[in-house]
Amino acid sequence: MKSIVVSIFFIFSIHSLSFGQDLVYRPVNPAFGGDTFNYQWLLSSAEAQNTFRDPNDLSRDQRSDLERFTESLNNQLLNEISRSLFSDQFGEEGLTEGTFNFGSLFIEVFPSGDGLVINILDTNTGDQSQVIIPN
Repeated sequence: MKSIVVSIFFIFSIHSLSFGQDLVYRPVNPAFGGDTFNYQWLLSSAEAQNTFRDPNDLSRDQRSDLERFTESLNNQLLNEISRSLFSDQFGEEGLTEGTFNFGSLFIEVFPSGDGLVINILDTNTGDQSQVIIPN
């Protein structure tokens, strides 16, 4: 009988010393309700683990000095040609109202309430672009 009383006393004493706590789940990912400050850390971790590379990616780091020089030279030549075409077509006064043709490009320049509007149409492909120069 004494052992039963001791064991019951032992069980109640352990029970009274143990404390319970609510378990609360807090997600890490901000997409699922986590802290928004975790976003940058999660993104950098995912990018660091990404082993997939685009085989067609030709970033500047992968090109040689000769390829970069050639591209720079081509850009400068095209810039000079477009500058001379612009001065031949529009003269020293700059853009004027009217319609102009540059090969397959049809350009329309007119003033509007927003400013000077330039519509560019590629007659070969049908692609259009509009540039508005504010007043």
